[in-house]
Amino acid sequence: MRKHVYHIILVYCLAGALPASAQDLHFSQFFNSPLSTNPANTGFIPDGNYRLGINYRNQWATIPVPYKTMSAFGDFQLFRDQLTYGWVGVGGMILRDVAGSGNLTSTKAYGSVAYHQLMGQSSLLSAGFNVGYADKRVDLTKLTFGSQWNGQFFDSQMFSGEPFTAASVGYFDMQVGMNYAYFPTDNIYINGGFSVHHINTPKETFYDGDNKIDRRYIGFLNASLKLNDKVILNPGAYYSSQAKSSEIMAGAYAAYNLSGDGHQQLFGGLYYRFEDAYAFLVGYQVANFRLMFNYDVTSSTLAAANSRQGAYELSLVYIGLYPNRSFSNARRLSLCPSF
Repeated sequence: MRKHVYHIILVYCLAGALPASAQDLHFSQFFNSPLSTNPANTGFIPDGNYRLGINYRNQWATIPVPYKTMSAFGDFQLFRDQLTYGWVGVGGMILRDVAGSGNLTSTKAYGSVAYHQLMGQSSLLSAGFNVGYADKRVDLTKLTFGSQWNGQFFDSQMFSGEPFTAASVGYFDMQVGMNYAYFPTDNIYINGGFSVHHINTPKETFYDGDNKIDRRYIGFLNASLKLNDKVILNPGAYYSSQAKSSEIMAGAYAAYNLSGDGHQQLFGGLYYRFEDAYAFLVGYQVANFRLMFNYDVTSSTLAAANSRQGAYELSLVYIGLYPNRSFSNARRLSLCPSF
């Protein structure tokens, strides 16, 4: 019976082969995966000029083959001193996800461009897009299906009855988005954005059909509020909708100034994914390196199938400044509160 549950889960992973409502890859730390959340985040770095990061997520750890999601990204600001109150952001990211006994593997690579324009001294408007290529494949030799149940076990030698026409698919993909940031004082920063993913609705199926990926809509709202010289509070919310599935996540984390000058910071917080899980977050920053870890405790009915274990996620982000940077066209060094 336990193995049968695993096959049910795998069917959901193969949802790209059917008229499905499954969601794309995602991270609980959406704020630490900026380019996958919104292409307008490319080069949108309130406290730096360039950014490099990696993300790793592991979930369903109790099944034989846990689901693993990984990403690496980088983005840079260009023409910051040449353009009047604006700059261009360029970047790229790679996403990879491996799921289930059939090693259902999704690999995506995107390049992105965004333009950012300061509007007065206290707001910023951004727009961007990305274009990339996605590859999805599955090892059919490792899969068994309901028609292969012989009454005692799954027999892989029996005819599956599944109309597979290919074990891999590939397609081009495109996303667009816009952001707005408001920073009236050194102690207040608010940022919101909206993006549309798969605007070209590419075809994705292992079967002989015309299944297209539904457009995915993502909205987010973040803020940084400096309470005093020791604490900065960072509340945030995220919403995603694709086909008949949706996700809402909200919470906050606080940054505590350990060293007095912001060189070392300690993070702690809690987020809630509605009707799904609680994400407990801790982290540490030294100089330009920020490391964050969260553990998602499943609160939905899936907890029983997962032995009441959730998921864990790790992110490492480096934010840097160009040497000898001029700030002649900017009001202050960092748009968001800093220690």
